[in-house]
Amino acid sequence: MTTPKDATDATLRAHAALRAELPADDGQDWADARRGYMGSIPDAKIENATGGVVWNMGAFAFEEPEEAPPTVNPSLWRQARLNALHGLFEVTPGVYQVRGFDLSNITFIEGEKGYLVIDPLISAEPAAAALALMRQHRGDKPVTGVIYTHSHVDHYGGVRGVISDADIEAGMRIIAPEGFLEEAVSENVLAGNAMGRRATYMYGALLPRDARGHVDSGLGKTTSMGSVSLIPPTESISRTGTKLTIDGIDIEFQVTPDTEAPAEMNFFFPQFGALCMAENCSCHLHNIYTPRGAQVRDAKRWAYYIDEAADLFGDRTEVLFASHHWPRWGQDRARKFLKKQRDLYKFIHDQTLRMANHGMTPLEIGEALKLPPSLAAEWYTRGYYGTLNHNAKAVYQRYLGWFDGNPANLHPHPPVEAGKRYVDLAGGPEPLLAKAREAFAAGDYRWTAQLVNHLVFADPGNAEARELQADALEQMGYQAESGPWRAFYLTGAQELRHVRPPSPTPRQGAAGQIRNLPAEQLLDSLSVRLNGERAGGLELAFDLTFADTQERFGLSVENAVLHHVRDRVAAEATPVHLSRSTLVALVLGERELDAALAEGAVETAQPDRLAALLACLDRFDFWFEIVMP
Repeated sequence: MTTPKDATDATLRAHAALRAELPADDGQDWADARRGYMGSIPDAKIENATGGVVWNMGAFAFEEPEEAPPTVNPSLWRQARLNALHGLFEVTPGVYQVRGFDLSNITFIEGEKGYLVIDPLISAEPAAAALALMRQHRGDKPVTGVIYTHSHVDHYGGVRGVISDADIEAGMRIIAPEGFLEEAVSENVLAGNAMGRRATYMYGALLPRDARGHVDSGLGKTTSMGSVSLIPPTESISRTGTKLTIDGIDIEFQVTPDTEAPAEMNFFFPQFGALCMAENCSCHLHNIYTPRGAQVRDAKRWAYYIDEAADLFGDRTEVLFASHHWPRWGQDRARKFLKKQRDLYKFIHDQTLRMANHGMTPLEIGEALKLPPSLAAEWYTRGYYGTLNHNAKAVYQRYLGWFDGNPANLHPHPPVEAGKRYVDLAGGPEPLLAKAREAFAAGDYRWTAQLVNHLVFADPGNAEARELQADALEQMGYQAESGPWRAFYLTGAQELRHVRPPSPTPRQGAAGQIRNLPAEQLLDSLSVRLNGERAGGLELAFDLTFADTQERFGLSVENAVLHHVRDRVAAEATPVHLSRSTLVALVLGERELDAALAEGAVETAQPDRLAALLACLDRFDFWFEIVMP
């Protein structure tokens, strides 16, 4: 049961059918992805301070053969091989990218004194390695500024790999779109534990690097596993047309809210004729809804802002680059790329709503939606990351919500209770398994997975059910063109085959980012940890002062809700004096309240009240179950 299986005949037939409909490969993507190569480090292997490997492109050396193995979708295999090209690349004189050192690209712009850094990756170690490679080839110059294109962690989490505390104290300019900090906290902290756990599925973090495991995420290889942090921006861009000069580099900005991220921006470098499209354009169909979990994106506005970028910068653009994948050179090629990327998202938006207005449900629309021939002819519209199927459901959700209008779906039983009833309806576990085996033998893996899922949730101890479910998910993974779909299926199969025992010391997600949050956002993050059942009828009020910033807040609990208000304190509030780092340590269980009081790290005359609050704050287990109850 624990061993991955071979591709079945049904999977091989699915691969053959796909090959017959793929676009012709004219070699242009390969030329673009290799253009300007200056060098790399061996296997792009990067370690942390204790010798732990946080990134290793050498693990993907098995992707060298051009022919896809039977256990990998042939179209995804091509994308995986393109994403395996790594190192420092010259985009145009003065503009350089390090690709293949993380899920995203890090870009360096040469200024008068040093380097302007765009999007310093997910974690510090890969970002530091990329900067070292840049300095090796272009000179040992300082970082003179940082730009975050948007509020996703793969575009800011590695910032401490390129700047230090001394740089921050000296006034390092960190530029981001308006709303960046609020959205970064909302997406990566308030929902950080759930999103981080689901991201292990989406990016294949737990899978072996081989032809039966993780090969690619479509957007890039996978996520790095180093030190993640968040340093708030010093300047926000709120208006399209804003112009800044950083280290002699002129920049023209275009704000693009509610596109690929809630806070995002494109920008143009007139000195270089270089247009940065952030993550609004990439060499595939992106996610309108991302399976790791996030706010549904606005496909209509996404298309609008791509069109606006073409109008603003198209006639001056000599090279178009982005935060993922490889650039495109030449004004005509850049314009064509922008036009088709624009129409890709507008088509999905318009056709989904057309079908919804005919009464079709999101499941039906996802099955029916197909690209027109002109869009289907391009490699950069293929679903290596997002898919037509789940993006159509996202558009439906944005306008009409999760409910399809059928009252039978308004209040269904949750998975465990529904599972028990379905198993009973089938006549028990054995008859259900017999039907599921028939579906598997016929190559209907989707139905197999749907059927057996009920038995797994009704009885997760049924090893035969888990094995058949794993086998079905595995073949679906082998067939998937989308990197995230493949990773979800194969990770689900792996966790069904290797059941994880409960941990006495659960790992907690988003801790690295919580430590760097400003006070307001830190207290916001505590609100979603308050356990309503434990808080019950508890009423508490605190006069909270942070020792490190001297910020003062009225903090209260009533009606099982945690509130905070800056500089407004109730008369009966209990004074509490501590640093932000001490509060984080207490919340995460890294420090006991009694010890902090004894050491003077916490000052309060009524520690029992603070203890009562801390006792009501949950500590999230990162390894919660997904494919089992």
